[in-house]
Amino acid sequence: MALTNDQLVTLGNDIRVRAASMGWTGLDSGSLDVYEPIALWYNGLADPVFIVWKTDVVVDEIMRNGMDWARVDNLTVGKARIWDWMSKLGSFDASKPNIRAGIDAAWVGTAADLAVRAAVYVHCKRSATYFEKVFATGTGSTASPATMAVEGILDPHDIERAIQLTVT
Repeated sequence: MALTNDQLVTLGNDIRVRAASMGWTGLDSGSLDVYEPIALWYNGLADPVFIVWKTDVVVDEIMRNGMDWARVDNLTVGKARIWDWMSKLGSFDASKPNIRAGIDAAWVGTAADLAVRAAVYVHCKRSATYFEKVFATGTGSTASPATMAVEGILDPHDIERAIQLTVT
């Protein structure tokens, strides 16, 4: 994953703000020995937990884990078609509002259908890392997950570049 210069500056500023409280010293040393523990920390899960929408939800995961298959038979033709087309995708990006609108439109009405919706949404959320949280937008709660602008693992070289761009 390649961060833009603007993202590197944002990360560098976040590092510099946290440096004193985290005990990070020698930021401008150019040493990977300094940057590796910082990258490890940013790649750890945020605490407190910060929930984000998954960008790659595998439909098979949903269908094999927690899906009440009997409820599919009870869907109207329109709702069943929505779910069928979403399922044909193989995977979908739950961070997209139109995808969540499709889930909401398919699984609405009875308590049993709402329970299927809840089971689907369990697979659509995950905990973010500190790194992902820096660039996320939204509340980050289970009820209202955030949307990520950056996703993935941070490399010590990214830390180095971020610090170099924010030299004070």
